[in-house]
Amino acid sequence: MHEQASGGGERPSAPLGRHACDLSPVACRPPASLYLHIPFCLAKCSYCDFSSYPGLGALHAAYTRALAAEVQKVGGAWRRPALHTLYIGGGTPTVLPAMLLEEVLRAVAQAWELAADAEITVEANPGTVALEALVALRRAGANRLSLGVQSFQPAFLRLLGRIHSAGQAAEAVRLARAAGLQNLNLDLIYGLPGQTLADWQADLEAALALQPDHLSLYALTLEPETPLARRVACREVPEPDAEVAAEMYEYAEARLAEAGFDHYELSNWARTPALRCRHNLTYWHNLPYAGCGSAAHSWLAGRRQANVSDPRGYVARVERSESPVAEEEAISPAMERAETMILGLRLVEGVSRAEFRSRFGADPGDLYPVAIAESQADGLLEVDEGHIRLSARGRLLGNQVFLRFLPG
Repeated sequence: MHEQASGGGERPSAPLGRHACDLSPVACRPPASLYLHIPFCLAKCSYCDFSSYPGLGALHAAYTRALAAEVQKVGGAWRRPALHTLYIGGGTPTVLPAMLLEEVLRAVAQAWELAADAEITVEANPGTVALEALVALRRAGANRLSLGVQSFQPAFLRLLGRIHSAGQAAEAVRLARAAGLQNLNLDLIYGLPGQTLADWQADLEAALALQPDHLSLYALTLEPETPLARRVACREVPEPDAEVAAEMYEYAEARLAEAGFDHYELSNWARTPALRCRHNLTYWHNLPYAGCGSAAHSWLAGRRQANVSDPRGYVARVERSESPVAEEEAISPAMERAETMILGLRLVEGVSRAEFRSRFGADPGDLYPVAIAESQADGLLEVDEGHIRLSARGRLLGNQVFLRFLPG
């Protein structure tokens, strides 16, 4: 999971750094997680509405310098905070030459106090990895690789506009292991137009055969104005079937439990609890994080901020010593509580009532009696003394539950 800018007009804002914070002490801590956005890719996928741009090779070096400068500025503003997780996402970070990615990692090490056991993730497209580059990343500190496989079937890879083959995905896994990357995630997408349950079962088996340490399984979302959404709208390809997608999700839950995976978040499974994605757990526990690069989001000192999304504009701002922040929103105490509930309910274990009380001085049951009672009555929530969690049915209909916790 990476944070990227929402749409909307851009306006100047305060630089990332220290502000007065009126939220819980937890929300006012220095960030222990950092997201870096690399907006470049070789080709735009048909379903993608992320901030990613093909064909900007001439900008790579200048962007890397700007990103390193922002990393150092944000780290300096927080007086070189301890960093426990770093996530380099995109786009396709491995489109950058290895020497430029190493430059970014050096900037992080200079501006932040890297914990000895820091989790450092790099996203990659299976068609853009080479052994030499992976070895260089491992040497520079990266210890987790997330491969955007999405499918192993040629027809669906073409539908999604992916540029790799199933064979390249398997080869990327082999290269990652050869480079010493022993924490490997595979992303898959289900609920595709024309995809059957048997197709999905075949994809899952192909993924399991590669022995990943972690799996992220996402239902396709048809984002407006993407090529795939337009093809569905004009009936060139069939509309995704929500009922079949639900069957695919339930099958994945059962099959991965059988394979011994730990289902810890709605869309995420780890081979063991120690291999859970610690960076994304920062988001799901609603803890502060910093984001650098074009389109990166931050949540710091009670403010949510988003950087300018255009990479050229981002570079220009940083080169002029201007803040790259384009949007800023103050988070109210009520919204912090609601978001802590909503994000925590994405975890299979749910929201810890003791942790919630420690953070906010009140129990969720006292703050949200109606939302909890209605969701329980609908069979979507389970409540005990320790936790409030989505039921098996609730995991299919989570958005219905989440909306009930938002401030009126």
